[in-house]
Amino acid sequence: MDGANPLRARIVEATAVMTERTFNLVVPLAHKATDMRTTETSCSAQERSGAVSLPNNRQGDVESTIGPSPAGPGIRTSTTATRTTTTRTTSSVLVPSADWKAPADFTFTELTQAYFDCRRTKRNSASALAFEANLEHNLRTLHDELEDGRYEPGRSICFVITRPKAREVWAGQFRDRIVHHLLHNRIAPRFYARFIADSCACIPGRGTLYAAQRLEAKVRSITQNWSKPAYYLKLDLANFFVNIDKRILYRLLARHIPEHWWMQLTETVLFHDPRQNYELHGAADQLALVPTHKRLTNQPGHMGLPIGNLSSQFFANVYLDVLDQFIKHNLHCRHYVRYVDDFVLLHESPQWLNAAKADIEQLLADKLAARINPRKTILQPIERGIDFVGQVIKPWRRTLRRRTFNDALSRLSQADSSDLFETGNSYFGLLRQASHSHHDRAQLANVMRARGHSIKADLTKTYRKST
Repeated sequence: MDGANPLRARIVEATAVMTERTFNLVVPLAHKATDMRTTETSCSAQERSGAVSLPNNRQGDVESTIGPSPAGPGIRTSTTATRTTTTRTTSSVLVPSADWKAPADFTFTELTQAYFDCRRTKRNSASALAFEANLEHNLRTLHDELEDGRYEPGRSICFVITRPKAREVWAGQFRDRIVHHLLHNRIAPRFYARFIADSCACIPGRGTLYAAQRLEAKVRSITQNWSKPAYYLKLDLANFFVNIDKRILYRLLARHIPEHWWMQLTETVLFHDPRQNYELHGAADQLALVPTHKRLTNQPGHMGLPIGNLSSQFFANVYLDVLDQFIKHNLHCRHYVRYVDDFVLLHESPQWLNAAKADIEQLLADKLAARINPRKTILQPIERGIDFVGQVIKPWRRTLRRRTFNDALSRLSQADSSDLFETGNSYFGLLRQASHSHHDRAQLANVMRARGHSIKADLTKTYRKST
């Protein structure tokens, strides 16, 4: 018994020592590696060598509450009465929550580029000049509002155009249009890569000339250079922009915008209702010229996009990409072109086109809550001519639409002398897009010469009237 007492004392003493020991779970690296890993975690992003990744400082990380923490930046520590555990965090993932706001994912350079894109054709407008008068301050303020999540669209301007027909046009403030360009520059390329080549309008390099030339090439292909008969089906969506369902469009956009901050900005732009805060430019009685069913002010809050904003034009293409993909991959229609809400299908069989029309109407009703305008539906042989994007495609020639040409002659003969130079050159540019327009340009040149203007020898432009 006496010999056992010293052994028992040693066991008790060893136990007491073990309860006070501190266990460090991070195995120290050899030699200078430990110092490198510790210093790299605390240095700036430019100074790191890549040995460790930058930790994320999230709320909820456990920190030591007893005495100064021996761990440096990037170390998560927890302490108890008898043990100190130190672990190194090398990666983490932010998970959105109800009150979580994503950090701004854009640079001031991107915002500046959006400003230059916005002012490209509006440099001398009153809104652009007012913004440019204090450019640095205005851009900085807009940047901070976007970064802090305080940005809200401002008051819109509503006016009515009467040519070629009466329409409501809604224009956002200049600073809001900068945001539209910022959003478009970032997310549009990923959608453009998915669009089919036959989708035109508001896409770089795919304007009215591209649409007319592409349709002409498809006509020559299906008719084998006008040697075989074929038919075309031309369709138009009824009241397209005011009948776009924003809820459907939001789901289509969300499929391809995984970045939370950009999705928040998209939602802000998409669901902004300009009718809540706008000013009317022009005579108020001009609103009566717009049919009731074509007015945005008569639609529910979740319906309709304002005509006039870059964002609306881009959103419209995303919306109708569902139609494009269906016609190409489900109907297997090789010869098809769409410009905004006007689209043309070509086929050798009119019965096939009739069946395709029924399938398209079903798709529009089920997927897009849209419908075809029956008064603008045309099914007839191609040789009679296809009126598309202001040009008429007939065998071996493509000319300007007769109504547009007659309006040009009438307008130039009555236009004010101060506007005649710009108006005349705009029509000459429009006529140059048609492959067979020499006779039309000669008639236009005669009107301009009668009013004292000189014309270039190839009938492609006019010069300012000499004083």
